[in-house]
Amino acid sequence: MDALSSQANLGGYMCVVIAARDSGNLFPMMTTAAGTIAPAKVLVLGAGVAGLQAIATAKRLGGVVTGFDVRSVVKEQVESLGGRFLEVEAVKDAEGEGGYARPLTEDENAKLREELAEAAKRMDVIISTAAIPGRPAPLLITADAVRGMAPGSVIVDMAAETGGNCELTKAGETVVEGGVKVIGPVNLPSEMANDASALYAKNLSNLLDLIVEDGKLNLNFEDEVVAGACLTHNGEIVNERAKEAAGGGCCWT
Repeated sequence: MDALSSQANLGGYMCVVIAARDSGNLFPMMTTAAGTIAPAKVLVLGAGVAGLQAIATAKRLGGVVTGFDVRSVVKEQVESLGGRFLEVEAVKDAEGEGGYARPLTEDENAKLREELAEAAKRMDVIISTAAIPGRPAPLLITADAVRGMAPGSVIVDMAAETGGNCELTKAGETVVEGGVKVIGPVNLPSEMANDASALYAKNLSNLLDLIVEDGKLNLNFEDEVVAGACLTHNGEIVNERAKEAAGGGCCWT
């Protein structure tokens, strides 16, 4: 029933395809009669569903892949896909509610950006997927960090629609700074419309199976999916985030 996960999977895959197309360099190491081409060095920021799919796809293409997340619990997942986990001193663990990352303090953010800027210098490709539900995307790659990367490098910012993980990102555009491309794709699943539609249809089918029984609506509010998906009931706003947006639990008539 999780449409976000099904679509994020496709988005993570598509980010790597875009990076491979726009980088102008091979991802795998290739040995030829004319010499050996070194594999691309890829850094994936964020190890949620999209990030893990990006790591897996970049690895399949032959890149040397490093994954990063402020949640240390995902280290094993990154390594299980053949990636290395980037250890930073600034943030050892920042897991919040529901398994998502918590917002970082200003001091943590500043130190993290410094460390990521150093890591970025060694990379040919950066795929950024970091997001915090209900908030703007965290800024991870500063403009100065981009300028420190080698010309020809590529950043694909999957968080472009919520502000971007890179300071130079513009949603729906490609920005070139010092020979580095910063790509801000939007609505990535639409690039694979057939598969995106099939997965979303299955998500909806599973949801209907949960809330409909013998052709009639049967809402069990003890179920976390039903409770979490419901916005209003009996004239009251019952969803906590909707209450906050409405300025308190006022009644709807």
